[in-house]
Amino acid sequence: MKRVVITGMAGLSPIGLDWKSVADNLNRMNTGIRRMDEWDVYDGLNTRLAAPITDFERPAHYNRKSVRSMGRIALLATCATEQALADAGLLDDESIKDGRMGVAFGSSAGSTAAFKDFGRMLINQSTDGLNANSYIKMMAHTAPVNISVFFNLKGRVHTTSSACTSGSQGIGYAYETIRYGHQQYMIAGGAEELCPTEAAVFDTLYATSTRNDQPGSSPRPFDQDRDGLVIGEGAGSLILEDLDSALARGATIYAEIVGYGTNCDGTHVTQPQADTMQSAMQLALDSAGLSASDIGYISAHGTATDRGDVAESNATYNIFGNRTPISSLKSFTGHTLGACGALEAWSSIHMMNEGWAHATANLENIDSECADLDYIMGESRKLNSEYVMSNNFAFGGINTSLIFKRWQ
Repeated sequence: MKRVVITGMAGLSPIGLDWKSVADNLNRMNTGIRRMDEWDVYDGLNTRLAAPITDFERPAHYNRKSVRSMGRIALLATCATEQALADAGLLDDESIKDGRMGVAFGSSAGSTAAFKDFGRMLINQSTDGLNANSYIKMMAHTAPVNISVFFNLKGRVHTTSSACTSGSQGIGYAYETIRYGHQQYMIAGGAEELCPTEAAVFDTLYATSTRNDQPGSSPRPFDQDRDGLVIGEGAGSLILEDLDSALARGATIYAEIVGYGTNCDGTHVTQPQADTMQSAMQLALDSAGLSASDIGYISAHGTATDRGDVAESNATYNIFGNRTPISSLKSFTGHTLGACGALEAWSSIHMMNEGWAHATANLENIDSECADLDYIMGESRKLNSEYVMSNNFAFGGINTSLIFKRWQ
């Protein structure tokens, strides 16, 4: 089986559109959470908090024809992928257009603006407002399809529409695709655009934060005073490559993917289960041939929901005890759903290479029901990690765990 490395990365997030900006905000403890005054029109919606990307603009070279099938979600995904391909030295390279490069990319759903157009059809009994691209923007595989068309790719496409594990499953499927020799290169990751409907999903479960007049104080993963999650948006894209290929072309290698585990709870759609979370982490360790003591940092799913935090922390403790530093990127970006797995992998790899890890924002008093972990609190911490683990857990009981090794 082939070894798989990461040769390009990029992310678009509520705290920055490049790693330098993101790292600066993480170290300054600046979150991207805002009060969404425009959500006041929605009767019954309790939360007004979200983490939008406020400074993203469509690149000038993206003409009308090239984006006509893209909603915001596909546009974010394509822009992040373009930056990642450029970072890998593969943008416009003929080798990615002959079938050697595939895509494994996901989101919770397509662009909700297109959903509204179809909703109006059902309510008004008229197709006014629909056009040939309405469905393309709405469909669950809008991000990977638009990526493949924009960059003229002809390899396989995996659509990973699995809510909060869409991005991490994309990376996992891409890893397995190259590992077993089916593709030389893969684009992997996830994206999500901000929409009040996504906030409403969690609002109906009483799982959103309602600190509406204190946006800087929420979310609070693992904290006794947390009151729920905050929705965000973003996109993360990683370029995975066969190690022999990367070495032959002299590519920069950020990390090697050495472990991946995924499973499902098989019990309840929205109630997380600690035992299967634990099993997913152990599967990743087993596939990498590592022990818990080898992992130098854990990127937690860390949503700031009561059931999720408690289950995740106990599952983590059962394997790692309190010896391994852990923190949650969602405390800064909000829950970016389909994008979170990719953004968290991206940030974890950069921090591993730079020798530090960010704290969890707003974590001041650890919930007594959460396990006794080595939570990074207050400020970033210097770390020397050869291996890092990134975990994500989704509706449907889908669990993922990825392990990255620092490239020597």
